[in-house]
Amino acid sequence: AFPIHRWLDARDVPPSGRRGALRRDPAGVLDLREGFRYRILERSGGRMSDGGVVPIRPDGMACFDVPGEGWVLTRNHEVPLRFPCIGEPAYDPRAGGGVTRLVLDPQTLERRSSNLLLAGTAMNCSGGATPDGWLSCEEAVDSGHGFVFLCDPRAERAQPPVRLDALGRFRHEAAAYDPESGVIYLTEDRPDGCLYRFVPHRAARPFEGRLEALSLGPDAVDTSGWPRGRRAEVTWIALEHVTPEDDVLRHRAQAQGAASFKRGEGACVSEGALHFCATTGGPIGAGQIFRFDGDTLEVLAASTDRAEMDMPDNVTLSPDGALFFVEDGPGHDCLRAVEPDGEVVTLARNAASEGELTGVCFSPDGRALFLNMQEDGLTVVIEGDFAAFAPS
Repeated sequence: AFPIHRWLDARDVPPSGRRGALRRDPAGVLDLREGFRYRILERSGGRMSDGGVVPIRPDGMACFDVPGEGWVLTRNHEVPLRFPCIGEPAYDPRAGGGVTRLVLDPQTLERRSSNLLLAGTAMNCSGGATPDGWLSCEEAVDSGHGFVFLCDPRAERAQPPVRLDALGRFRHEAAAYDPESGVIYLTEDRPDGCLYRFVPHRAARPFEGRLEALSLGPDAVDTSGWPRGRRAEVTWIALEHVTPEDDVLRHRAQAQGAASFKRGEGACVSEGALHFCATTGGPIGAGQIFRFDGDTLEVLAASTDRAEMDMPDNVTLSPDGALFFVEDGPGHDCLRAVEPDGEVVTLARNAASEGELTGVCFSPDGRALFLNMQEDGLTVVIEGDFAAFAPS
């Protein structure tokens, strides 16, 4: 069994590259760069404070600072239809996905409690934090699914589902909220997926507005082969009838000139700039990371070597502005950072299995990084000098 309440350090293991080699974890869970340490916070199958069982396949997360409670991790579970429903009230009793929350002591990072927030959804992959709560995205388009749901990080028990139809029906991946504009960017996990943005009509009603798709010109542009450094000016196309019964929203958008991205994945916003991943894009099909500054789209990083970047998935920015991502490729996936010059550095490697790493996010003070080891059913916290990766 893995030790839960013990910090573990690491000893030498590849990959190396910039900043030296990783160090092998004697427990065989997570190999780390020297100076970093991890702890397991919770595992699938454990008992939650509300009496339920921690669901399998933890995925996207965010960390909220909730006054009077502590730091709250909202955690998706990427479970499809036909798996047992994880609780009530359920959006669809046939579906096994949902959201849990994990409450931590901000000083010690010890687990205080955990409970179910949302049940009866399908393939809750990634999502995004907003002032109104956690946006949990369904990466499924089965009948009645393919939506974004709003979850309250303060709730101590499961709540009735809140479905946000205005954010569209498609194979959602991530949502990234821009606090300066109130815009929500949405990625689509399809080989020909679009990048969408939701523009609220007014701040008082943040989930009433219009959905748009990114365009790079009058003709639909395929960005899948774009190398690092390629840039283009952006316009946006307004969409109508955004909850089609069939999975055709991207096709309608592309017929109007929307660009396509090869499997849009994680997304985050900092200081008005959006970063997002296309997990199988780029020159060798091993991933791209894009940056959009409000006018121009640029390929910040594009893999030319799977040993350095192999299918980037969830992505996050530290409070210091450093960009981190986790992978969903074959083999033992890694946590990596993108240096200011676009080079990639490895911080951690899944030593337990070849399952993907997910849910990467920072504590509000930037001291701790959280992630999930999906197939291993583990939620972990990592501490170390993350500020060393920040832009100077």
